[in-house]
Amino acid sequence: MVRVRAVLSTVLAALCGATLLTACSSDPTPSGVTLAWASDSRQAVRVSWRDSNAPNRITIEGVLSTSPSYVKYLPDNAPNTWDIPSSEFPPDGNYRIAIAVGTSSGGVTSKPARSPMFDTDGPVRPSASAAIPTGESGQDVLVRWDVPAPPQDFSPDDPLDVTGRPQLYVPLVGRPGEQLRAMGPGTTSTQVVLEDLKPPYLFQLRAQNEWTSAVGGEIAGRSSTTTASVPGSAQFSVAMRIRGRAILQEVRCAPETSCVEQRTTLAGLPVVVLTQVRPRARWTPAGRGITSTGGYYDIAVTAAGTRPYMVTVPLYSGAGSMVSSSTSKPAVTRGVVRVASAGFIGGASRRRGETITVYATVKPPMNAVALLQQWNRVSKRWNNVKQVRILRGQVVFAFKAARPGLFVFRYVLPNATYLGRPLYSTVTPHLMLSIR
Repeated sequence: MVRVRAVLSTVLAALCGATLLTACSSDPTPSGVTLAWASDSRQAVRVSWRDSNAPNRITIEGVLSTSPSYVKYLPDNAPNTWDIPSSEFPPDGNYRIAIAVGTSSGGVTSKPARSPMFDTDGPVRPSASAAIPTGESGQDVLVRWDVPAPPQDFSPDDPLDVTGRPQLYVPLVGRPGEQLRAMGPGTTSTQVVLEDLKPPYLFQLRAQNEWTSAVGGEIAGRSSTTTASVPGSAQFSVAMRIRGRAILQEVRCAPETSCVEQRTTLAGLPVVVLTQVRPRARWTPAGRGITSTGGYYDIAVTAAGTRPYMVTVPLYSGAGSMVSSSTSKPAVTRGVVRVASAGFIGGASRRRGETITVYATVKPPMNAVALLQQWNRVSKRWNNVKQVRILRGQVVFAFKAARPGLFVFRYVLPNATYLGRPLYSTVTPHLMLSIR
């Protein structure tokens, strides 16, 4: 029996001496632990409690979260209140403040009293934003953004929640050579008008609540420059290709440094080919397309009369992106009368004495006079054969094949006018006739 008692005493001594954080004495447990913000700046959390003027040990306990290593000892003559810096609480966690009687040398001598649970969740990050130019000058920008629904609140009785005050959104703008800076006070709205904001720029939203801030809702406001290669000439009603590229300038910003401007491209930008159908008429769309990788575009446009063409990238506004409009320099395409078909009725191999009919169909279907010519092998030049009327785009001339041989003909088609614009003359392909 003596031996058993000796062993039990040894075990109890080991338990009491192994850790000073678990008391073997029983001081009264503190009570009435309350929490509040120490000031409107919310830089510290004020914890208060009641006890019998005992020394205290203050810790932060995680609730399904990792407990931070914060420990504070207060002497017995200190007030029963203490301000814990907000920076001591890890973000996005659930915590309680534990108050016990104890000292750094003597250990904990009471059970802990705990505050209500609270969370340190940050603000809901803004999601997609869109910028729309507005105002008479078109240089003001209306920015709208979306905010996802907040996650489930697992601490509905949080004493540190700031009730009746939604999170704030502070608009930030970065320009080349400048740091990101606030463009006014925070707002609880989900839209703001920024005056005289010209691209390129970078827009961000800083969402704030009682604990921290989060950046989201980014918009890259880009400026654009458009170049175009327009064919110098094209046949009437034939598709021609207008090619070019849209180059963008955007702003990149890093923390605590000046923003920089850099060149970029974007696939999927709308591109519009404009033309003037008649002299001094307004510019109207003649073709549409989008940019591909590298900002390049290739748009088919049906040629008409001689016209100017230019390419514009219209103002583009989408989620997270805004591109200013730009237009290439205008360039003129000379319209050319088109030979739709030409040849010999009945074929190009005939007998002597037969009637030969040489024809051509031209576009647009005009009324004019064409010149039929024959190649002279001796003089090596084209000789005029006959002026032939063009009726509604059809020209036909018949003659007798007088002698055998190989002969080459062509029609010279005159200039024309289409919708007040000139169409320039052309010739048919060489028409070879065999007479046997």
